[in-house]
Amino acid sequence: MRPTVRFTALFALTALASTSLAACGSGSGSDPDTVKVSFKQSTDNSVKVMDTYLGDIKKQFEKANPGKKVELVPIKAPDSEYYTKLQQMLRSPKTAPDLVYEDTFLINSDITSGYLKPLDEYLAEWKDWDQFIDTAKAAARGEDGKTYGVPDGTDTRGLWFSKDVFAKAGLPADWQPKTWDEVLDAARAIKEKVPGVTPINVYTGKPAGEAATMQGFEMLLYGTGDGGADPLYDKGSKKWITAGQGFKDSLAFVETVYKEKLGPEVSDALDPNFGTKVRGELLPQGKLGIALDGSWLPQDWLEGSGHEWPEWSKELGLAAMPTQNGQAPGRVSMSGGWTWAIPAKAGNPDLAFEFIKTMQTKANAQKWYIANSGIAVREDVASDPAYVAAQPGIKFFTDLVADTHYRPAYPAYPKVSVAIQEAMEGVTTGDKSVEEAARDYDEALKEATDNQVVSK
Repeated sequence: MRPTVRFTALFALTALASTSLAACGSGSGSDPDTVKVSFKQSTDNSVKVMDTYLGDIKKQFEKANPGKKVELVPIKAPDSEYYTKLQQMLRSPKTAPDLVYEDTFLINSDITSGYLKPLDEYLAEWKDWDQFIDTAKAAARGEDGKTYGVPDGTDTRGLWFSKDVFAKAGLPADWQPKTWDEVLDAARAIKEKVPGVTPINVYTGKPAGEAATMQGFEMLLYGTGDGGADPLYDKGSKKWITAGQGFKDSLAFVETVYKEKLGPEVSDALDPNFGTKVRGELLPQGKLGIALDGSWLPQDWLEGSGHEWPEWSKELGLAAMPTQNGQAPGRVSMSGGWTWAIPAKAGNPDLAFEFIKTMQTKANAQKWYIANSGIAVREDVASDPAYVAAQPGIKFFTDLVADTHYRPAYPAYPKVSVAIQEAMEGVTTGDKSVEEAARDYDEALKEATDNQVVSK
């Protein structure tokens, strides 16, 4: 998943131990004139997109609000570690910041835990809220109908491919696969004809966290069946769905990638920082043929990123991920996104929302969408020709919204996601067959959801 998070001043958080959290001092309310803003900092030291953007917003906010200060408190960690640190922080007024960057997949879990403050009173008086699209608003809404975050964009996913590698493999520069088999066949051609290149990357296993679940498994699972009902969660019965044929077929795809050595070495695939290598080395250096990945990748290649790659739009092609057998609608994408949320135990919530309003002017929102290669969730930005023309690939990934899917981000989802990662890891390492991994997933699913499961 793409980077972004939060933390408090005394949290240097390069250490992973939760004891460091308990040892920290004053919380967000220690200074009524200072708003503490925590966010997820990239583990790649050269990528400063969020840091640069928030630094500019801090200057704007302090200029417009004399006497008020902004303290930016980054957390440098892979996604899975960030989520753990975040929830530890939110438990106490001593550690809770005033504003946090919240992944939509985690928001209902944090709402249920009482970690977040509803924002409806603020939103009712904020005219810009009407500019946000309904699907983005829904992603920040709890099961109680209240809204707990302001979305800062969404994303979609597809297939990135190296035109140079494809040319050497005898594959077309305008490649648009229609089925999973066509994707695998292209990877096999690369393995055979272009030595020294990883044919395809599909994120997998627990170290990759939600990137494995969402960029990897769900991009497969949601392309099985008829594209109608959610394959993970049955809204009618409000129960989670056990591993059916589509689930097993998705595991089999992952198994094939690693059993046939079409993907990276297993040790690399299970490195929590492998995504940084994909974006910073393998793709720019022409050492990866196909990447099943997200719309945000170009943020790593912009000027000042440390991995500048201005030629990327000429050297990479884009293709939609096909459904399993080409069934309607023919392509699949997953969408998520992040929100700015105010902790329930924040000391300065009013000041925090004023900071959100500064971030979310049309001009600042548009600047952020372009800087982090995000998909606009404000209608006024999405319709602005300057946004559409700002970067190659924006139109391609924005068009995928028509056929995208959203995770069933209910409170149990984070645990369900871990169960999916464990199933993927089992077939990736070869420690489990598809049938064994699916059976173990069903058991883990029952435990994660208090046995609220149904078979389809």
